[in-house]
Amino acid sequence: MGDLSDDAAALLDTLGYDKAIVVGSSLGGNVVWRMIADHGHRISVAIQVDPGSPYGYGATKDSVGSATTDDYAGSGAGLVNPELAKRLMDGDDSDESPFSPRNVFRSVIVKPGHIDTNEDAYVASMLSIHLGEQDYPGDAAPSANWPFAAPGVFGPNNGLSPKYIRAHQLALAAPSKPHVVWIRGAQSQIITDVGPLDPGTWGPTGVLPGYPGTDAYPPQPMVSQTRAWLADYTDAGGSHEEVVLENAGHVPYLDDPEAFRGVFHAHLEQANDNTKKETR
Repeated sequence: MGDLSDDAAALLDTLGYDKAIVVGSSLGGNVVWRMIADHGHRISVAIQVDPGSPYGYGATKDSVGSATTDDYAGSGAGLVNPELAKRLMDGDDSDESPFSPRNVFRSVIVKPGHIDTNEDAYVASMLSIHLGEQDYPGDAAPSANWPFAAPGVFGPNNGLSPKYIRAHQLALAAPSKPHVVWIRGAQSQIITDVGPLDPGTWGPTGVLPGYPGTDAYPPQPMVSQTRAWLADYTDAGGSHEEVVLENAGHVPYLDDPEAFRGVFHAHLEQANDNTKKETR
């Protein structure tokens, strides 16, 4: 995330902007958490749209991000369904398998039951992803801890592992703490307290033997983690607000674009007004 945060700051340099409204969505939200830590003085407002938890994705079990195991088993590239990765590699744009990119888009990315008019374009974009051990999903390491795969060192999924993410610590200590607007879809299947993709959710079903129980490996409470961390962020001198869109999932700008635009544009206008006042 530090590399991606620095890339975003370098883009601001190239474009000639000292400061900007920065928007992050999903993994991009984790980049923005890190930007607050490393480049917070360059952010006028951080708008986070269903961002990943500040503690990372997977392998934590409470609102303060305590690790489920010492090697963070269950996070990183080892968490990616190998059938999905294979179908991405094969260029599968069908809806014949529940693990095809198209059906993953329908069942996990957009809210349940939503068929987007631009779905073909989004699936084509999914199929353009760079694949491999140093790209998506990245490499993984064997683990003695359930679910028996720990994060490797390459690729974005490993970058999301709590083994590597330190934004939650660094941002609290950063001298500049921009206002954070947290917009989330109430029906998100990815950023939630009990997600269907989380090993802690499907572990009790016995799909993978050896589940250590809900006390040791519960679902990661991602919404609760973000809310608790933002409270700490505000106590440390920052500020934030949470906006929940009830009719939206992980991508509210697709699920309920009218409601999203109303919230999003209002905050853009407010941020621009505040910037004008600061420069007078």
